[in-house]
Amino acid sequence: MPLIERADSLLVVVDAQPGFSGATGDAARAARAREVAAWLVGAGVALGLPVVVTEEDPATNGPTDPAIAALLPAETPILDKSVFGLAEQADILAAVEATGRRTVVMVGVETDVCVAQSAVGLRDRGFRVVVVSDATFSPGEMHTAGLAHVRDAGIEVRHAKGVYYEWIRTVAAARAFEAEHPDLATPPGFSL
Repeated sequence: MPLIERADSLLVVVDAQPGFSGATGDAARAARAREVAAWLVGAGVALGLPVVVTEEDPATNGPTDPAIAALLPAETPILDKSVFGLAEQADILAAVEATGRRTVVMVGVETDVCVAQSAVGLRDRGFRVVVVSDATFSPGEMHTAGLAHVRDAGIEVRHAKGVYYEWIRTVAAARAFEAEHPDLATPPGFSL
């Protein structure tokens, strides 16, 4: 697979809401995935990528994680999603298409349902889709099952750090980004 081109990328945040944290044992994994998603969203926004955000039943599942929402530019659409696969909903698909970009970098939940169905639906509509493994979540073993599903469907799976460095590409660009955005220079839990 070719490297991810920043100029062709957009971020899609699928239902990164606290109501999808799973049982108590899964809450820490869900929080970690949202933390990594927030870092990647922050880095993407700083690099000028457009972002589309969905929320499923926010009255029940809550709004988008505040750490992610705080990083979004004011013009970012946060769209109420009433289907599992976002490509099946006209207004969300239109928001993705309106960016003019064809590489969707996807974070959010749940990996085996909404992320997988959204990834397959966008791929079927001609988008290149990259699911970020450490910025997506499903309870229990369903995260691993969801990643296997999207891989089997021919969708790319990358980790957040890899996506970031594919966007950055050079040591000089990495150093410049680090100088301008020291809080975003490395993903949570990593150090250079």
